[in-house]
Amino acid sequence: MKIGLDVMGGDFAPDAILEGAVDALGQLPSGDRVVLLGDGQKIREKLALMHADPDMFDIVPTTEVIEMSDHPAKAFSQKRDSSIAVGYNMLKSGLIDGFASAGNTGAMLVGASYTVNVIPGVFRPALAALIPNINGSSSVMLDVGINPDSKPDVLLQYGLLGTVYAKYVLGIDNPSVGLLNIGIEETKGSAAVKSAFEMLRESSEISFKGNIEGHHLFTDEMTDVIVCDGFVGNVVLKMAEKFYVVLKSKGISDDFFDRMNFEVVGGTPVLGINENVVVGHGISNRKAIMNMLLQTCDVVHADLAGKIKEALGA
Repeated sequence: MKIGLDVMGGDFAPDAILEGAVDALGQLPSGDRVVLLGDGQKIREKLALMHADPDMFDIVPTTEVIEMSDHPAKAFSQKRDSSIAVGYNMLKSGLIDGFASAGNTGAMLVGASYTVNVIPGVFRPALAALIPNINGSSSVMLDVGINPDSKPDVLLQYGLLGTVYAKYVLGIDNPSVGLLNIGIEETKGSAAVKSAFEMLRESSEISFKGNIEGHHLFTDEMTDVIVCDGFVGNVVLKMAEKFYVVLKSKGISDDFFDRMNFEVVGGTPVLGINENVVVGHGISNRKAIMNMLLQTCDVVHADLAGKIKEALGA
């Protein structure tokens, strides 16, 4: 199994990317290999400084970089020898089995649409994030950023995509699904959310438990899958991340709140495309990159994209 890693993407690239890649090596399953995509000279120089054997990796040199400030679509089409463009072409050709990047998120999403494409039948891909439960488990919430204003049929499909993720990556046999709303009553919420409630309730492909509210999150009252549009999901995710920062600033350390640290999560998988892709935070440091790689490995070994295709085909 080969995992492609964009070495040039992120605010602290390439140093933090390569440091995280070296840290991940000892935790990857036997037979898995990391493919480094980026400036070949910088990669070898950094590995030498770390006294890391370059033969532990596959190195694919590229000559261009899609910067964080670049226009996603324009940059992807014009910078064909960038680490992101080359990575997606390798993914499409089967030369790598998964691709991870902390670079330009827009370019990563554009790349998915331009190369590996959306799975037939998927209305809109989604970014999925793990939400910690105080009991030690985790739930998957989607969408957390791609689609800020989702239609009811898209929200319905998020229930299915999240169910597949929870089942095959989190190992939950019959994942429960909840619709994040301003009240548990079916009459609450916007027109789109109320319509989505009806569609989710009538679906035979998921285990829908009804609406859940904000105060259900992070507790045993939280469902295994949390459905929401990208606007709401992004607000929840960033608020949770900030709680960790605030507690740290006050000198408070707690195992539960530590799980809200984006460094521990690493990245968010893009659900609904034909291959396995994980997008990391632009400010990812060494630890975050290591965990992004490990999460990509889990997604690839679970064959998440394949399982979603099977579910939609069924």
